[in-house]
Amino acid sequence: MREVLEFDVVIVGGGPAGLSAACRLMQQAQADNQALNVCLIEKGADIGAHALSGAIMESRALDELFPDWQAQNAPMITPVKQEALFYLRDEYKAWQIPNLFVPRNMHHQGSYLIRQGKFCQWLASQAEQLGVEIFTGFTASELLVNERNEVCGVITGDMGLNVRGEPKSEHMPGIELRGKYTLFAEGSRGHLGKQLLERYALDRNADTQHFSLGLKEVWQIESERHQLGQVIHHFGWPLTRHANGGGFLYFLDDNQVAVGLVVDLNYKNAYLSPFEEFQRMKHHPEIAQYLQGGQRLSYGARTLTKGGYHALPKMTFPGGILIGCEAGVLNGAKLKGIHTAMKSGMLAAETVYPALLEEMQGTDLTSFADSLRHSWLHDELYTARNSTAAMHQFGPFGGGLFNVVDQNILRGRLPWHIRDNQADHAQLLPINQCSPIHYPKPDQKLSFDRSSSVYIAKVSHEHDQPCHLQLRDPHIPLAENFVVYGEPAQRYCPAGVYQIVEENNDKRFVIDAQNCLHCKACDIKDPAQNITWSPPEGGGGPLYTNM
Repeated sequence: MREVLEFDVVIVGGGPAGLSAACRLMQQAQADNQALNVCLIEKGADIGAHALSGAIMESRALDELFPDWQAQNAPMITPVKQEALFYLRDEYKAWQIPNLFVPRNMHHQGSYLIRQGKFCQWLASQAEQLGVEIFTGFTASELLVNERNEVCGVITGDMGLNVRGEPKSEHMPGIELRGKYTLFAEGSRGHLGKQLLERYALDRNADTQHFSLGLKEVWQIESERHQLGQVIHHFGWPLTRHANGGGFLYFLDDNQVAVGLVVDLNYKNAYLSPFEEFQRMKHHPEIAQYLQGGQRLSYGARTLTKGGYHALPKMTFPGGILIGCEAGVLNGAKLKGIHTAMKSGMLAAETVYPALLEEMQGTDLTSFADSLRHSWLHDELYTARNSTAAMHQFGPFGGGLFNVVDQNILRGRLPWHIRDNQADHAQLLPINQCSPIHYPKPDQKLSFDRSSSVYIAKVSHEHDQPCHLQLRDPHIPLAENFVVYGEPAQRYCPAGVYQIVEENNDKRFVIDAQNCLHCKACDIKDPAQNITWSPPEGGGGPLYTNM
């Protein structure tokens, strides 16, 4: 028998979208002197443990949610003070792009540099002060769906199962968290979000969704190389011939700098390794000049949902709403998603609250679509609707030029739409059609291996638990993926989870789930769609709070 807890609203995910929704719900209830029970669960050991972004944040949604955020000491590190965009021509040369040719969405004056984990912790403290119940270390394992096909909550994952799925002495069964409405804010490629999309055919009228993999490190650098508030973006090498994407350097407090690379997962070359591309990127003189003599402090990776406006699914279904990166509200033209995630959560809260007052339960709150359509979030996503597809169709130069014209001159008002309906995993070419990529060995000064990177990501999982990376067919990795694609999981995984080992002339496909960063690239990029990521035991995973 499972314990059952009843709430007005259950929120899955402690990122900006889920926390903003929780805060806005309680603000409305307190303004009307109404009692409201809101529960938020987060699979990380602490709020912010799994929150990873660049991160540059616009304050637009925060200004609406907490107009006094400055007085409340929101952890905004610094405003953006200086910025530049570079084209890395090759491994040695770089050209700075004149401001005239930089798309307006890539100008970040007025935005702030933050550590997303710290910001989420601050939002959580505001939510708790408002009366939200927050439970960390709890995964949403299953949907609760009643006989009327209405979502009525979630079941948390069992704790204390061994690798065979058998109860150990400390076993605790999952809890039923029942809500009149449930908001899903699991982030990119959410485990339950995938099920909801399929169950209610939420994406039947949407374009194919697209994803990127973002890799990030935080470095302590020498003070003379540091300039607080400086922002550098770049594109081109090392992805010039192999993939779309770009990198960044954000100069944080305490003489620290965030360095990262974002790689679109629609790349075609099966030899490509986003992790290795990131490591060799740091050797470019334009990047290395800041990192030399510094110390790498932390590492992380996660996927971004960036299909944009045309790929937005129907976000509502009986009993709930998809919000944040779960729904894909990131602005691909800006490469910013925190403020849009927050706004989607706030709009969801403003839709759910009146339904609760009217004692409605389990309905499909289609009025959310109207609220979204009349908000600045819709306008922002609509004007950027062609950005991602243009980069996919025309490449970094053609797509970049398109975005300059579209954003700087026409302000997103082009009379036609650009579409990309080929799924990311379907664009990978057989390895016999690809050019090998020879990556240099890490020098342990600027570039590093996966093992040392996973170590500083502070990844921790209970060793004796069921594997959370499930294969639909265990024969596919060797019988199909290895033969046709050289088993690309060995390369696209940024943590070295997947390996092919040979013993006594016999190959085995090995899954080291202990190293998993929860980025979900495998769930997205596997060409056979054979891998399903599901949440491991609550509290496991990386620790990104200070990133």
